[in-house]
Amino acid sequence: MEKLRGKVSGTLFRNEENGYSVISVRTSEGITTVTGALPELTEGEVIEVEGSWTHHAQYGRQFKSSGFRIEAPQTLSAIETYLGSGLIRGVGPSTARLIVEAFGRDTLEVLSTKPERLLEVPKIGRIRMKQIAESFQEQQASRSTFLFLQKYGISPSLSAKINKCYREQAEALIRQNPYRLIDEIEGVGFLTADRIALSLGIPKNSEFRMQSGIKYVLQDAAGSIGHTCMNKDQLIMKAASLLGADADEVCRQLSILLLRKDLFQDDINEAEMISLPRLRSAEIEIARRLLALRGTVQQLFPEHVKARIREFEKTQRIRFSSTQCQAILTAAQSGLAVITGGPGTGKTTLITCIMSVLGQESKILLAAPTGRAAKRMSEACGHEASTVHRLLQYGGEDGAFQVNSENPLECDCLILDEVSMMDVFLMRSLLQAVQPGTRLLLVGDADQLPSVGPGNVLADILSCPAVPQVRLTEIFRQSSGSMIVVNAHRINRGEDPEINGRGSDFFFESKADPEEAADSIVQLCVNRLPAFMGTKDASRFIQVLSPAKKGACGVQALNARLQSELNPPGRGKPEVQFGETTFRKGDKVMHIRNNYQLKWKTADDADGQGVFNGDIGFITRIQEADRMVEVLYDEERTVSYEYAQLEELELAYCLSVHKSQGSEFPAVIMPMTGGPRILLTRNLLYTGVTRARQLVVLVGRQEVLQMMVRNNQERSRYSQLGHWLGFLVNQA
Repeated sequence: MEKLRGKVSGTLFRNEENGYSVISVRTSEGITTVTGALPELTEGEVIEVEGSWTHHAQYGRQFKSSGFRIEAPQTLSAIETYLGSGLIRGVGPSTARLIVEAFGRDTLEVLSTKPERLLEVPKIGRIRMKQIAESFQEQQASRSTFLFLQKYGISPSLSAKINKCYREQAEALIRQNPYRLIDEIEGVGFLTADRIALSLGIPKNSEFRMQSGIKYVLQDAAGSIGHTCMNKDQLIMKAASLLGADADEVCRQLSILLLRKDLFQDDINEAEMISLPRLRSAEIEIARRLLALRGTVQQLFPEHVKARIREFEKTQRIRFSSTQCQAILTAAQSGLAVITGGPGTGKTTLITCIMSVLGQESKILLAAPTGRAAKRMSEACGHEASTVHRLLQYGGEDGAFQVNSENPLECDCLILDEVSMMDVFLMRSLLQAVQPGTRLLLVGDADQLPSVGPGNVLADILSCPAVPQVRLTEIFRQSSGSMIVVNAHRINRGEDPEINGRGSDFFFESKADPEEAADSIVQLCVNRLPAFMGTKDASRFIQVLSPAKKGACGVQALNARLQSELNPPGRGKPEVQFGETTFRKGDKVMHIRNNYQLKWKTADDADGQGVFNGDIGFITRIQEADRMVEVLYDEERTVSYEYAQLEELELAYCLSVHKSQGSEFPAVIMPMTGGPRILLTRNLLYTGVTRARQLVVLVGRQEVLQMMVRNNQERSRYSQLGHWLGFLVNQA
């Protein structure tokens, strides 16, 4: 770790959300650029920074901060510069001069301990005195928070989040209860909060610590694995390990939490399952609302439905199988129905037919969990589809859904696609907005990866025989010679895919180690596949999907390598550094969270709002003067991001398989190079393969491919929705 000391000569960039700053520091060796999460600094302040030297392709040598110490201004001119810099509300250069003339070297002491003495300064009255005092205290508290948290190994970026949440109360609140950070600050886990707590003298065996640890194990299981509950014995074992405590004591503390109803215990299939109240209540409400929809619609006469099916078949020149006809009849006869099946089984065609059967007199809404999935649904069905968040009008001052039980959806039928991507919280919000008498059709592929958020919604619903459902297994969509759909179904059955056949579109390239595989993937993207597919624009036609984030074939490393090959730096090509990522004109990027306030424009001056998690686009412009980055989505919508909003973007040359859900790409490349078994699962492989329309290339070791095909258990989730569905059916 190196150190650098000097005077701040200016701030080149600052993100108020996370504190990321680029500042100029004058050292004994000249002007140096320092980057990292820092408090607001002013010209002339002396700072000592710990960190390391890095090299930026455009801006050259920089010092990356990992810790800092700010020295209070000592000279009268330095104090005057600090006060007049604009950091303190109500103080400009002339007022700063008057304050320093009044108090001299005691100025900062007066502002800290006797701010009422500001009334001695000409032109400062009581209102302005109070404004100056409050602003000065906020600045000092912000710096104090950074330095206080730095002692406990809290990163500057996380310190910025904590400071933004708690402001001047940060240190007092954390000293009082460090464990509140777990619930209130994204990115703080139990180990971090516990380290602070133990340093502050909170005993290891305190009830507060023990109970916080037990709840954290459940919260972590929900966030990292997707469990909505845990087996009691497993919970006690994990909590005891985390806390370094005796299992009997953990069990005693768990009993207290259960008595207070901070946690709940339910006996499911002779197992004692423990859950957090918010997850348990979400699954119970989903079950109750789903079952209530089953018989609340007016049924259509079977002969009427069959006649409309025949009419649709004639118009479209197709013939449905008996299972497909049964799926259409089930949807037409029930208030709630589920249609599930793999690729090529005709789910989209059935949706279109069901819309035709219900007729133009019915108001039908289509929705999907992500923007990409909604767009695919719109294109395939010829009917507008929206994301669930947009359908429910997420936003407003309180950041909640505006469409809900008090302001429900106005429609006769709601068709929801890609249901496997729905977590319990989003599903509950959707069902709260569905009125009795609305027909609800759920469509999805139960064999894909479950949702990123907690729960196993589609699989649990299908586990209840009382829910009308049809599973499609027959393959109908298959191009001549195509093995993608065939192999997807082989993988799903636990059979090895057929690879490298003559004229095939499903290939495996053997590479012994991850570095070789990464080299091959880069060459496939840069040279080989563009030539094979007859395209010069690899970024638009080829998508790399990786099971892991780290490693030579992980998302992070492959994005860096593919960016350097497909969009290298060049003279006159603007770029901007944000955190660890360099964004460059021409880069392929993904928007990673729903933002309903972001505005977009089209070339013909149409405009609108909303950019959604999973939207993929290309950077078309970087305006350094205005600190703006423009991204073109779907070849039509241009969105302008301020530099501070770049945390909503990631490079997208390589995506995780989870983030690719709901999307399709002409060609998909996946590394098969090993890693934790929990990541290398059958449904992850199946999900990745089914993202491809024209070509699949797997690169790595065949034993890894075979292991993934056979690994069908590692990602099983604990959830209770299926239990509650069965329980409520039996109670009826």
